[in-house]
Amino acid sequence: MTPANLASTVLSAARAVFETRGLDLSALPETTTVERPRNPEHGDYASTLALQLGKKAGVAPRELAAALAEELSSQPGVKSVEIAGPGFLNIRLDAAAAGVLARDIVLAGSEYGHSGALTGEKINLEFVSANPTGPVHIGGVRWAAVGDALSRLLRAAGATVGTEYYFNDAGSQIDRFAKSLLASAKGEPAPEDGYGGAYIAEIATAVVAEAPDVLKLDDVEALETFRRVGVELMFAEIKQSLTEFGVHFDTYFNEKDLHDRGELQEALDRLREQGHIFESDGATWLRTTEFGDDKDRVLRKSDGDWTYFAADCAYYLDKRKRGFDRVVIMLGADHHGYIGRMKAMSACFGDDPAKNLEILIGQLVNLVRDGEPVRMSKRAGTVVTLEDFVDALGVDATRYALARYSSDSPINLDIEIWTRASNENPVYYVQYVAARTFNVAINARDKGVTRGEAGDFKPELLVHEKENELLKTLGEYPEVVARSAQLREPHHVARYLEELAGAYHRFYSECRVTPQGDEPVTDTHRARLWLNDATRTVIANGLGLLGVSAPERM
Repeated sequence: MTPANLASTVLSAARAVFETRGLDLSALPETTTVERPRNPEHGDYASTLALQLGKKAGVAPRELAAALAEELSSQPGVKSVEIAGPGFLNIRLDAAAAGVLARDIVLAGSEYGHSGALTGEKINLEFVSANPTGPVHIGGVRWAAVGDALSRLLRAAGATVGTEYYFNDAGSQIDRFAKSLLASAKGEPAPEDGYGGAYIAEIATAVVAEAPDVLKLDDVEALETFRRVGVELMFAEIKQSLTEFGVHFDTYFNEKDLHDRGELQEALDRLREQGHIFESDGATWLRTTEFGDDKDRVLRKSDGDWTYFAADCAYYLDKRKRGFDRVVIMLGADHHGYIGRMKAMSACFGDDPAKNLEILIGQLVNLVRDGEPVRMSKRAGTVVTLEDFVDALGVDATRYALARYSSDSPINLDIEIWTRASNENPVYYVQYVAARTFNVAINARDKGVTRGEAGDFKPELLVHEKENELLKTLGEYPEVVARSAQLREPHHVARYLEELAGAYHRFYSECRVTPQGDEPVTDTHRARLWLNDATRTVIANGLGLLGVSAPERM
């Protein structure tokens, strides 16, 4: 029995009590929850429903708790219910009701943990979106890991998700990139505001190889060639790096397309229809201050050029036109000031910013060795790139480490810890359980222990304290997934997996799955194999949500 199943049972019991006593059914909540008590002696689960409903129902909480306890005690799978304090319900399950979860998990396989919590939501999730002027740097690496994990979580919770990478292939940054490539190809120093690093020389050489006569052109034509070909080559490299990191996008969206298709003008016209456009000093402005922004924003400058904010407006409108009812954008710490203007822009289009637009801000990441930041990249000169991260930690450790912490918290990742083959390394600690559960199953087979048919499973034999602890931890997984998706916080999954790993290690230490010596194979061994395999299923599912492998051997 999962916590969700038990919570539903508690709510059904409350409804029965209310109907019997003629109480107002409208006071009942649509859902309720149960929690694991800190002290296991207080029961398997606890409910505060009687405390929540007592005042609404006009019944003393402890009196209501007594009626709920009596009703719950008659429910299948409930062993006993005790009343504590002013009306807490401490619930104990019988072993069979608790143990059957192991079979359910194994039979559900990769679907265990999936839910319909977000069914019906169509979400556009944009992350990374680094400009194609250099390799993906440390901030983008964090969003690659967190964003991809979040997309998996949202889908597991039932949402329809479109992942998107938006890249700016127009504007001043691309101009500086092209000038830097041209200077490198000519053997000249990079422009004062240009880009450095070995990758510039590599891309410049590749452009010349693809367009051998480029340096014979005048500077205007040569610059255009370096712009066009250089961006293509740089972005191809970015996509390859992300693919090798296990991150794939449904859509790669070019800012230039917004210009070419006239979508900036379309967005301006839509905003004008909404009555939020005004002209001043020869420029066209959006009156965002009406919706909480600290100042109004220019969409089109007096010289006729569009602003970056105009492209932001057009891009948001494009997403909404494609049928996404919620736009989620992940931005770096230096973009905190964007929140106010983007929320106001959403409102100017007539949308509800609280419903239609979410902006997640990720804080800084430092890669450290011996307590000192690792700052120099082999190729980018002054920043740490995705390749540097993977070279230092590996794909699994990098993804797990970056997804393990709340995105709004700065983090320092110590290379020594995250490459250590010990329990101090969180990803090793979790992956070791994946490997151990696999090897336990192999050893069990060699000893003649098999799960047998589902109907032969005897869950009532899982009565050991450590078996009970492991089962309760396994039962929490679906709620962790749903909550992580709703909060947009994948780190809850990682922390849960570490808790599960600890529960399994304790089970492994005290509950043998395989017989010793000439000891015969028993139904207890078989039941424990179901529990072992259920643990591997949940570890693999959880690691999969983070984009991390569940190895068979370490």
